[in-house]
Amino acid sequence: MPNSMPFIPDPINEPITPYAPGTPERAALQAKLKQIANKKVEVPLIIGGKRVRTGKTANLVCPHEHEHVLGKYHKGDAKTVERAIAAAKKAWPEWALMPWEHRMAIFLKAAELLAGPYRDTLNAVTMLNQSKNAFQAEIDSACELIDFWRFNPWYAQQVYEQQPPMQPTGIWNYVEQRPLEGFVFAVTPFNFTSIAGNLPTAPAMMGNTVVWKPASSAVYNAYIIMEILNKAGLPDGVINMVPGSGGSIGNPVMASPDLAGVHFTGSTAVFQNMWKVVGENIAKYQSYPRIVGETGGKDFVFVHASAEADAVATALVRGAFEYQGQKCSAASRAYLPKSLWPKVSKKLYSMLETITIGDVQDFTNFMNAVIDQNAYNDITGYIKYAKRHANAKVEFGGGFSDKVGYFIEPTVIVAKDPHFKTMEEEIFGPVLTIYVYNDKDYEKTLRIANETSPYALTGAIFATDRQAVVQAYAVLTHAAGNFYINDKPTGAVVGQQPFGGSRASGTNDKAGSMINLLRWVSPRTVKETFCPPTDYRYPFLGRD
Repeated sequence: MPNSMPFIPDPINEPITPYAPGTPERAALQAKLKQIANKKVEVPLIIGGKRVRTGKTANLVCPHEHEHVLGKYHKGDAKTVERAIAAAKKAWPEWALMPWEHRMAIFLKAAELLAGPYRDTLNAVTMLNQSKNAFQAEIDSACELIDFWRFNPWYAQQVYEQQPPMQPTGIWNYVEQRPLEGFVFAVTPFNFTSIAGNLPTAPAMMGNTVVWKPASSAVYNAYIIMEILNKAGLPDGVINMVPGSGGSIGNPVMASPDLAGVHFTGSTAVFQNMWKVVGENIAKYQSYPRIVGETGGKDFVFVHASAEADAVATALVRGAFEYQGQKCSAASRAYLPKSLWPKVSKKLYSMLETITIGDVQDFTNFMNAVIDQNAYNDITGYIKYAKRHANAKVEFGGGFSDKVGYFIEPTVIVAKDPHFKTMEEEIFGPVLTIYVYNDKDYEKTLRIANETSPYALTGAIFATDRQAVVQAYAVLTHAAGNFYINDKPTGAVVGQQPFGGSRASGTNDKAGSMINLLRWVSPRTVKETFCPPTDYRYPFLGRD
């Protein structure tokens, strides 16, 4: 063993591969897409390192071509949950005691595997099973997950380095960062492969074992992540993957007395119910479970009259319609001054006219399909509502079809009322609602924006007038956990903008930072006295 503490050097963000026409990287990704699209896969549960097939299966499909079946996955139930918890408990003692630098080495190796031989595979699976274009997959399933696996060990090192200051000779104080006692339940969404990879691995880095329920519409990428972790040397049972419906997996997990934590990304309603269940079961648990969640957003772009119209229009297109608006950070509502609206709308609509929608294997498509039939029905329901309501007008798009894939046009609604339904409720699709305000009502409208939504995830202010920026910064202090000035409200980068929001958007424990990792340890302070006293009397005792 080395004589000094290992040192993880400062990480750098993974460079984005552009996949430009004619490049070997593009050709390699296209070949991998063709290979995966033409080969059916069977995804088992992975419990204690073993592949478990329950016989209860569901299909893995391409949302942009829903008759195209990529394979099937096996679904878990209460019995397999019980096995997964047992496997996590069995792996916990040895994993918890493994020196931290050896745990980190596994995830640092996983980052290198993903950056190299697995890059095309995970990107292609994300494109086909989650309907992302090449760029959206690259920044997610490659770059961001690589960043999580490089930056989190660096942050973990900082956690372990934090120790009390030296005291007088003869006393030694130090802090031991223990993993939680029990297992962590990781629940991951369909929309980001990087989140699917981060939520189970962040607690695992800190010595915890995990039961992981991936989203039912994104099991394929979870399977590849487990394969990468296995290749990197993750011991059996540290992370146990159990796909299935929320109730069949979540209910028995939440009832376990060994539940030590929840790491969640998903809907606000589901997270609030999980919190409620924890409260109801609190006397049954061995310890108070840590509850960490990132839920929804109704993210805004607020524009001042001094803003540059072209920059605003570009931010709205990218912020609202990349990945079909299925980002919890996506721009979903915008506030524009009447004086600037004609110029912005002309530029906005001219750009939207050029957007093509279709199969991810056609690299000319900017947009693809929404994830499944339920999402399609929900999103189109909002569009239909706006079409028939007097207080709003669908000014661009509004078309949709699920004949081949779950396709919805980029849709812009202009609302007369700042509290119109689509200004307030999370839609999670390619629908942007705009409210045009009188220039003189800038501050008044800022306050409306702050009070409109229960969410507080991301938001942006566009202005060249610095005082206007300062004013927005102050009024919107609690309206967004990630705040952008003259930039779209999406695209947080690990190590640059730790991500998370408050209010109904979650616990704001900032994925991609030391803050999140601190939630997965329980510190123990230790004081050692080398020459303890042998007489109870203090110096003050005695007569003058």
